[in-house]
Amino acid sequence: MKDSYLGRIAVFDERRGLGEVEAAGGLRYPFHCTAIHDGSRFVAEGADVEFTVVAGPLGRYEASAIRKMNRAPAS
Repeated sequence: MKDSYLGRIAVFDERRGLGEVEAAGGLRYPFHCTAIHDGSRFVAEGADVEFTVVAGPLGRYEASAIRKMNRAPAS
């Protein structure tokens, strides 16, 4: 089983389908919109997410299985 991490979407270019997830500690992992778990191919910048890290085709680590997290309502 792969470890999952929490982070937020730092950058997302909807036209290109490319973005970066920023994990706790500041590490950033690139991703393609096909890595979004629900199949929507869109995620808003600043959204909280849970994701896994996998080796990409170019030999660098990438975010995968990106799941949007629901934020608790402000009280």
